[in-house]
Amino acid sequence: MNSHMMAAVLYGKEHLQVEPVAVPQIQSGDILVRVKVALTCGTDVKVFRRGYHARMIVPPAVFGHELAGDVVAVGEDVRKFSIGQRVVASNSAPCDKCFFCRRDLQNLCEDLLFNNGAYAEYIRIPARIVESNTYQIPPHVGYSDAALVEPLACVVRGLDETAPRAGDTIAIIGLGPIGLMFAKLAKLYGCRVIAVGRRQTQLDRAAALGADELILARDGHDPVKTVREMTHGRGVDIALEAVGKPRTWEWAVNMVRRGGTVNFFGGCPNDSKVNLDTALLHYSEITCKASFHHTPAYIRKALELVSAGHITASFFVNREEPLANLLEVMRHLMSHNGHLKTAIVP
Repeated sequence: MNSHMMAAVLYGKEHLQVEPVAVPQIQSGDILVRVKVALTCGTDVKVFRRGYHARMIVPPAVFGHELAGDVVAVGEDVRKFSIGQRVVASNSAPCDKCFFCRRDLQNLCEDLLFNNGAYAEYIRIPARIVESNTYQIPPHVGYSDAALVEPLACVVRGLDETAPRAGDTIAIIGLGPIGLMFAKLAKLYGCRVIAVGRRQTQLDRAAALGADELILARDGHDPVKTVREMTHGRGVDIALEAVGKPRTWEWAVNMVRRGGTVNFFGGCPNDSKVNLDTALLHYSEITCKASFHHTPAYIRKALELVSAGHITASFFVNREEPLANLLEVMRHLMSHNGHLKTAIVP
């Protein structure tokens, strides 16, 4: 193996260079994975735009976190994996010891270990993630399908947090890859799905995944009114917000019925404020939740869904690009919010 590899290094705001860097050195509990596919993600686009991530990225650093690949080296203490195996590794692992981990809130772990560096030829998977959040890819599952496990785990957890029941009507606001995953899973739960998006292409994808009603939310259009009309004035049982803007957070609250549940899944920019009608929340007993990240249990659930063929890259990944083109890919995604994922192939 060469001592150097090509990798995408983030130096700051919209400053990314694909350049030679040293191949990561592994320690006794680590594994080294040759990246076969790294998928683009809305979070990575935000990191590229801002030049950092408060919890995950301190530039200069190699970034990217949705990956699948082959094990090419293992530390002397590793027993679960061997060279040549196909694996998907999560981007984090909890400590399983802190206040939150002991309360089954591993996503809020006080010592949550993050791992980035997927936009490269090789990535080191640290021992804690090797032990608790790395999995062998089933033989029939492709690399791009497997790389969907991390974002899918977040979506599965978000939907479970809202406790949908068969027959519920769910409004999904935002039809990027995350919103589309919500649509597909909600149909698997036996729910009626009202999909709200800004572009017809997004609505067409949602329809292909089983969405029952479609709302084109162009400027000047009030999707809340349309949702109410579609539900005989009552509102939906669940509203899932997958955009991350104060306006769409407010839409979600105004779309649900009395006793309904809202999940603010999309994270708004820092210092954002939202105006909520306290009388509406109180007297209609609206439950407001927010879902962040995933846990090892949900990574396993997501891999099961992918392995069963319920979620495949064909619906969420629309093209492949070499690592050398990552800067152009990021610029494109930054100006085309909500587009499907790109598979970066080092």
